[in-house]
Amino acid sequence: MSPASESPRPTPPRQPRSSAATGAKKPRKPRKPASPQPRASVPPVPEIPAAIAAAAYAETPPADEAEQLPVAEVEPEPVVGPEPEPEPQPVVEPEPQPELVVEPEPEPEPEPEPEPEPVVEPEPVVEPDPEPEPDPDPDPEPTVHIEWDSDPEPEASTPALVAPAAESEAAVVEDEPSSHEATAAASDVPALRLSGVTKVYGDTRAVDGIELEIPAGSFYGLVGPNGAGKTTTLSMIAGLLRPDSGTVHVAGVDLRRHPARAKRQMGILPDRLRTFDRLSGRQLLYYYGVLRGLKPAVVENRIADLARAFDLTDALGRSVADYSAGMTKKVMLAGAMIHSPRLLVLDEPFESVDPVSSAVILDILQKYVAHGGTVILSSHGMELVQRACSGVAVMVGGRILASGSVDEVRDGRTLEQRFLELAGGTSAVEGLEWLHTFSD
Repeated sequence: MSPASESPRPTPPRQPRSSAATGAKKPRKPRKPASPQPRASVPPVPEIPAAIAAAAYAETPPADEAEQLPVAEVEPEPVVGPEPEPEPQPVVEPEPQPELVVEPEPEPEPEPEPEPEPVVEPEPVVEPDPEPEPDPDPDPEPTVHIEWDSDPEPEASTPALVAPAAESEAAVVEDEPSSHEATAAASDVPALRLSGVTKVYGDTRAVDGIELEIPAGSFYGLVGPNGAGKTTTLSMIAGLLRPDSGTVHVAGVDLRRHPARAKRQMGILPDRLRTFDRLSGRQLLYYYGVLRGLKPAVVENRIADLARAFDLTDALGRSVADYSAGMTKKVMLAGAMIHSPRLLVLDEPFESVDPVSSAVILDILQKYVAHGGTVILSSHGMELVQRACSGVAVMVGGRILASGSVDEVRDGRTLEQRFLELAGGTSAVEGLEWLHTFSD
């Protein structure tokens, strides 16, 4: 809106004073126009023009007593319009900028890892054995012998150049004998042969050059007095001790040269029972099974069978540390048999076992021998050895004094009588006369 179009704000005319109160006065002189003063920051309020004021006055009815005063003509003051306010500048709204859609940077594709270079294993150097030994025959039960036929150590008949794996596996399958041939071949090889085995502890010769051969399928007993060297001999057979001289062959395999192969053929029950007794009976038997390379399903089935045979089903969930001495002996014997070995090496298996459990263990061992297994055990029970064993060896002072079948060794006497004769018999008791005089 322009300043010319704005109309000045009308001001009401002043009321004339009555003549009775103030008397007649001279009319006011017109005001001189004020000198222009410097414009302040705020514009002054403009005065009302006289013409407009007179017109407004004429419209107002005068009072009765008041005299009409002549109104002097006053030159109209220049109308100074109010300084126009500056028009507000239009606010220019910023144009909305389009939102920038930041596309995620594509992740760099992972570089393919370089394939590892195949490691070429050097071909084993074949050293011919001075004495060719037949390979142990596979067990008729296929689940027992897992990778037993693939021994890493070559025999003397192995050619110097190794054929590819596929061809060698095919050859093994073609040359694998039947179960009847394997049983016949196994019966020709002794289950155990000791040749000049010696063990010395300081000045004591615990085992002094013993010679012993046990045929396959035998139930063999090793008897002797305490300290005769029975436990040391069985420990060397099991591979727990190394003889100072001599050799041990298990099913034709040299224990010193091929310990892993020989130990696969054996189940061991040591004299001093050291086991993981914080495990439960089931966990311990499972450990024995998988340690021997059996599949978990096979292990579970055999645990159930062995627990039922040894009357351990109710005790499988308990810790072995809570077992009695006889129960510990039974669970350890079950662990020695879980992989169906060819040879069982048992040190005092009937010690601390009740008569009922002894009969059960003996029945299991006899059936095991009847199907081609071999047992060698030590015992102080002469009557049990004479009744159960097919062969026996009498050991005194680290030496074998008599060995062979039970009938050959006892020579028409009882085994106990023959043992007492070989071990020194009964000595005269002297110096104990005081024992016959009682203190009361």
